[in-house]
Amino acid sequence: MDYTAKLDAALSRLHEEGRYRTFIDIERTNGQFPHATWKRPDGVEQPITVWCGNDYLGMGQHPVVLKAMHEALDATGAGSGGTRNISGTTVYHKRLEAELADLHGKEAALLFTSAYIANDATLSTLPKLFPGLIIYSDSLNHASMIEGIRRNGGAKRIFRHNDLDHLREMMAADDPDAPKLIAFESIYSMDGDFGPIEAICDIADEFGALTYLDEVHAVGMYGPRGGGVAERDRLMHRIDIINGTLAKAFGVMGGYIAASDKMCDAIRSYAPGFIFTTSLPPAVAAGAAASVAHLKRDQALREQHQTQASILKLRLKGLGLPIIDHGTHIVPVIVGDPVHTKQLSDMLLDGYGIYVQPINFPTVPRGTERLRFTPSPVHGPREMDHLVNAMDELWSHCALNRAELTA
Repeated sequence: MDYTAKLDAALSRLHEEGRYRTFIDIERTNGQFPHATWKRPDGVEQPITVWCGNDYLGMGQHPVVLKAMHEALDATGAGSGGTRNISGTTVYHKRLEAELADLHGKEAALLFTSAYIANDATLSTLPKLFPGLIIYSDSLNHASMIEGIRRNGGAKRIFRHNDLDHLREMMAADDPDAPKLIAFESIYSMDGDFGPIEAICDIADEFGALTYLDEVHAVGMYGPRGGGVAERDRLMHRIDIINGTLAKAFGVMGGYIAASDKMCDAIRSYAPGFIFTTSLPPAVAAGAAASVAHLKRDQALREQHQTQASILKLRLKGLGLPIIDHGTHIVPVIVGDPVHTKQLSDMLLDGYGIYVQPINFPTVPRGTERLRFTPSPVHGPREMDHLVNAMDELWSHCALNRAELTA
């Protein structure tokens, strides 16, 4: 077997389809985000503006977060020193879990090294706790949810995206006595649309099912204290397990679930993805706790974020560009071809210093390739003008169709 030839063939397929992913080597400068420096392949350093980051509120550079991290680093050193079960639980981890439980109005929270791991570990463990569990999963759920459900060895049903009739039809066809769980998201990150949380909770009540809600793209940004869309809609008490991240609006890293004390205790005790993983560094936990606590009080920052997203969508619509607008902070512009998407991304970066990563299959379906913009409160009028003018010029230059999509 020529293993090298097999690798070459696999990589060549990606190049031929125009969806080979390249890393852009950037250096963020504290206090200057969204401005950064791109280390070009030719060694030249070029100033750029980041328009595709997940640090939605700029909390990765907030003085409150940095101060907490510096203090914890000076006090404890770099790493945690072990798994949570073996010397890796500190006062910083416990403090962060308490902040998160309070944020979501739950009895407890459980930290993981990422929201991906939190989803994967939790969803793959639940059938051990509820033998015969059937999981009903939205077809556009994140890869981490899909992987966790796939690996758990239990029964699964995939319902069409946000299709409540299809979900109810599937649940009605199954054993009424079987344990059930509905897994879905509050905001789907590629189209930026909302999940029908209240309606799904009603169906869960009807069929005696648990609810599992991924709020990764909503925590920190929605609700009066940043608890997510479920908090905004006053539905947190109806969700059994909430998944969130510390790496987007909170600006640090890590993931978590928030649930009842018994649920968190059971996942903690049974999930290999929790048991056998080194815990977050204390400095990271301290910074995340400071960020969560701060955003519980900073509604003005959330409102500014929504304002900037609305302005960008309005201006891109004014150009006739095919954007998808479901009322969230995510701004997808559909290009529809992987090669054109990559070319447009490259031209924005090279010619205008605008960094937005192309989104191709399998992240989105073929034919819906896109540029996905994530405006933040620190993208000011100057950055906005530069982006809109660049998109206007390049869209015409590339002879792409200007056909507005309706949500």
